[in-house]
Amino acid sequence: MHAGDGEPFPDQAWLAAALRAHPALAPEVDPAKAVAELQAAWRAYHAGDFRTATDIAAKLGPLGANAANKSANIHATYEVTDTRPQQELWLDSSQRAQALQRIAPDFPNAWYFDAQALGRYGQSITVARALAEGIVSRVRSALERTLALDPDHAEAHIAYGAFHAALVAKLGPTVARVTHAASAEAALAHFRHALRRLPYSAIAHIEYANAIAQLFGRRRLAEARALYREAAGCPAEDAMEALDVAVARAEVDG
Repeated sequence: MHAGDGEPFPDQAWLAAALRAHPALAPEVDPAKAVAELQAAWRAYHAGDFRTATDIAAKLGPLGANAANKSANIHATYEVTDTRPQQELWLDSSQRAQALQRIAPDFPNAWYFDAQALGRYGQSITVARALAEGIVSRVRSALERTLALDPDHAEAHIAYGAFHAALVAKLGPTVARVTHAASAEAALAHFRHALRRLPYSAIAHIEYANAIAQLFGRRRLAEARALYREAAGCPAEDAMEALDVAVARAEVDG
């Protein structure tokens, strides 16, 4: 269930290795209890109780940041409807991620979930504001750092593909390329890489479809629709994936 983000299973051996490499990750509770709580947070996440998962993991400090951030980001994106509370959740995730980055800069998801949170936040504000606040540069930097640490990080490839596509669509090909090194070619390459790693991922197909629609409009609308149909038929191994499949089915049925 973590083929997309590569997050390791938080057992005792993982925690011991993490603490040897980064002593500042040490939780305030007994290590055995920390492992049990972190596993409980991930179980809540996979079951779809994203708020509980966030609460459990956040109490562990930087050690629980990845679980807290993925859960909070998904909760904000799929379940919170008001913009201000959404933004607060995404910005809280970014702050937790930055704290983890300072302690364990070699953790790919310390950077990826920061990019995910900031990317969603950036989509909730205007392009001009996102540029002025440096959100675009921060997302790009975080995704590049993720992929430098884990070149096969499928979810980072999906996010970077969407990043390139959004900038090209909003700024135009020339401005996007000159100001942010963004291009349609790069967008498609990232999605192709992600789909090689996650051929049955609904979100990979959905974001690829959205990118094609943004970049090419009616010229390749049939291709985008086909990708949505594929997404609707993807298996769902947890609650998060079920949400993605439901989005795809709603698009196809609509």
